[in-house]
Amino acid sequence: MRQSFGRQRCGFDRTEGSNLLERYVMTSGARDAITDIIGLKVGQTHDGALRSGVTVLTAEMPFVASVDVRGGAPGTRETELLAPDKLVGAVDALVLSGGSAFGLDAASGVMDALRAAGRGFEAAGQRVPIVPAAILFDLGNGGDKAWGANPYAALGRAAFEAADARVDEGSFGAGHGATTADLRGGTGTASMQLASGHVVGALVAVNAVGSACIGGGPRFWAAPWEIGDEFGGLGPAMPPPGPPPSKLARPGESTTIAIVATDAVLDKAGCHRMAVAAQDGLARALLPAHTPLDGDLVFAVATGARPLADPVTEALWIGHAAAVCLSRAIARAVYHAAPGGSQPSWGERFGN
Repeated sequence: MRQSFGRQRCGFDRTEGSNLLERYVMTSGARDAITDIIGLKVGQTHDGALRSGVTVLTAEMPFVASVDVRGGAPGTRETELLAPDKLVGAVDALVLSGGSAFGLDAASGVMDALRAAGRGFEAAGQRVPIVPAAILFDLGNGGDKAWGANPYAALGRAAFEAADARVDEGSFGAGHGATTADLRGGTGTASMQLASGHVVGALVAVNAVGSACIGGGPRFWAAPWEIGDEFGGLGPAMPPPGPPPSKLARPGESTTIAIVATDAVLDKAGCHRMAVAAQDGLARALLPAHTPLDGDLVFAVATGARPLADPVTEALWIGHAAAVCLSRAIARAVYHAAPGGSQPSWGERFGN
């Protein structure tokens, strides 16, 4: 159900006669998922015994993408080519995976499937699919990691082949084996539509050093941005004194990896600016964030279906919407996590 995005929840100081702000009021998307952006598809798969999985974003046609990395411990593949000054102008898919560095091989499975479909950047008569990837660390979550051959290429291909408009939230895909400081992590999504008609969405796998909840309780840091009761409707709370919970006792086991997207016409520089803005949404929803022990990373995607009438102002609100969507998606990932992980889920601890 689509509903208005409340005045205070947009973070706006809205006053009478503020035509600019009225023009950029936001509502939630029809699916409230990144696939509200026409053409985008998400595929996910996971292995319950492995306690790990893969999430893939793709489309029928290549799309413009860039990336912003803020965490001190990232694990990535082909992110350098997303810089605005690099040759390749578009990518065929983006991969979020568990498995730490082993999970980077998920992109190989996606590449195999794309190449079989005749997709990819043409060079010397060959088609080379462009599939940047980012990983999170879930090797210490108690799953069966004693594999003989790396399983992630097969998981990546399976996720790609399952891609459609549906996006399952919670313990699916790359977020299946994820954790936060005090609760099970997961995969989440959210979307918004601006009054300009542009649609913005986010997709995230949450495996953070920090916590999505305030002071060990049920309320989410992202509560000021919640629409309806999408993650409990509990509202915000005053943070308690002292540092928030964290996984600092287990360094090197964390990362939140995300994709934000829009149907606007943006080049790689515009996508990079959207990714930068979206990082604020990550920092609003997880405390602490962007630590030396996280690999926090945000990809940004533009399908180019809808031009910008005002390239400066509309891009500003697209960036703001990306941050809001990412905050909401992070909370939803934790809220929808299923019981049975190496940490209690939000539902197990606080009830649904």
